[in-house]
Amino acid sequence: MDKNSLTLCLKTPSRTSTLEVPRRPHASYADYARDLAHEFDGQVILAKTGQVLHELSEAVDPDLEAFTLLDTADTDGHRVYMRSLSFIFILAINRTFPKARAVVEHSISGGAYCTIRQGSRRMDLDSHTRDRIQEEMARIVEADMAIERQLYSVPEAIEFFKEIGRQDKADLLHYLNADHVAIYRLGDYYDSFYGYMAPSTGYISTFRLELFEHGLVLLGPERDQRGVHRNFTPQYKLSETYREAERWSELQKIEDVYDLNQLLDQGKIGEVVRMTEGLQQHKIMEIGQEIIRQNKRIILIAAPSSSGKTSFAYKLMNDLRVLGLRPLKISMDDYYVDRDKTPLDADGQPDFESIYAIDLDRFEKDMDRLLHGQSVPKVIFDFLSGKSITLEETLSLSEGDPIIIEGIHGLNPLLLKNLDDRLKFRIYLSVTTQINLDDHNRIHTTDLRLMRRMARDKASRGRSVRDTIMDWPSVRAGEKRNIFPYQEEADILFNSSFIYEIAALKFIIEEDLRAIPPEDPAYLEAGRVLALLKYFLPMEDISDVVNTSILREFIGGSKIV
Repeated sequence: MDKNSLTLCLKTPSRTSTLEVPRRPHASYADYARDLAHEFDGQVILAKTGQVLHELSEAVDPDLEAFTLLDTADTDGHRVYMRSLSFIFILAINRTFPKARAVVEHSISGGAYCTIRQGSRRMDLDSHTRDRIQEEMARIVEADMAIERQLYSVPEAIEFFKEIGRQDKADLLHYLNADHVAIYRLGDYYDSFYGYMAPSTGYISTFRLELFEHGLVLLGPERDQRGVHRNFTPQYKLSETYREAERWSELQKIEDVYDLNQLLDQGKIGEVVRMTEGLQQHKIMEIGQEIIRQNKRIILIAAPSSSGKTSFAYKLMNDLRVLGLRPLKISMDDYYVDRDKTPLDADGQPDFESIYAIDLDRFEKDMDRLLHGQSVPKVIFDFLSGKSITLEETLSLSEGDPIIIEGIHGLNPLLLKNLDDRLKFRIYLSVTTQINLDDHNRIHTTDLRLMRRMARDKASRGRSVRDTIMDWPSVRAGEKRNIFPYQEEADILFNSSFIYEIAALKFIIEEDLRAIPPEDPAYLEAGRVLALLKYFLPMEDISDVVNTSILREFIGGSKIV
């Protein structure tokens, strides 16, 4: 390669290509990105060399031969955009309401749900307030203010935040297992974030605020459409699940990771473990009572990967037995069509997650016969041969008893479409994180499920943490197609997360994540998860977790799966 040029990789959802570009002395990645922005569908926001990410403001190594630019269509690029947008929102609140604080709580409808608090009280918001905040954000963007990054040792960062009156930030860093921490400056406001930032506010020009419930939803761009903001679809049932998670956190007196780490440090986590289990068990019993009250016969359970639907189904079946019913549990996976009849995806590969990979006609006829008191042959799917097998054993159901059906398509209206909807009770399992790192750094539910899957695959499926990471994008794509579009169709959402579980998962997966070498394609994602785990003390003693807990499905020792 000519020493006066660089190889630049353009990576978009539709294509990956390379360009030879003139090498620029003393250039930053932003200098190259500025000239090539027109080549991308989304906003260019990040750079990458090998398995290392770089903020665009970083200087390009003069000996570098190649690098990649990432836009908001890329998962890491989108994270940087939304994190930078949150920083702009936080500064706007600081300027508009100096005595209040912004809290970035959780994701909803592709955006970030935020509240504004004065002390412990949420501010009442209206369209006038929303417009004031949005206008201040627009001014910050228009000013194209630099977002400056400075590395501090952890003790220096703790002292710095104490000096500027940010005890919450100092507390978060108290247990951080790292040598350095990045502190970002935007105007006269300082903050720490779990992840990278845009070089300046001018990059974050596409956004919108929507009033929702008691707060605001911060919406960024459509990931692959530069300049087009994402539309908002209210998700009231999911929002109620988040509110319930917040109430449970308050009951346990744990607001953030610092509170959790203190309990772990003091050896007082056992009470939290027992209380969390009790809260979940009480909720499952309430669901069982509601099923009986409404005389439901078909209980459909759907959930994304690693939500604990198998354990939940068994626990619900147990509670229904306690309440006097004799439910029959059926897995949708047993009704796969023979492998040679599996529909193909856009790439011509078998799409095992398509609803048409299920023998819908046979499944519906069998469920209808069971509901009418008839016996049906038991069906299983032999994954080794790829064939459906009909056994001599038969299944039957007593009058008034329900069928519990679990599978990814449980909420899809095409499933059992000809059976009376009044007989159906739909349950969606979410994994809603009950705590965040602090007011401005949320823990994504997707990351919690990924960590669960890593631990489970390692313990019971003979698969490495590295393999789980490599499979995860495909898993997520299937969820977006087949599960998430239907979650608001559920009669009830159940949160299967545990306030302490990242600490328990850390002890299982951390060393495996560290062992992934820098040249491995899984290294970047492993490093991102490790960066999150550094904020948590490990929970080495899990003896207080009962062997019928949903969490045991992932940390091992379950007596129900």
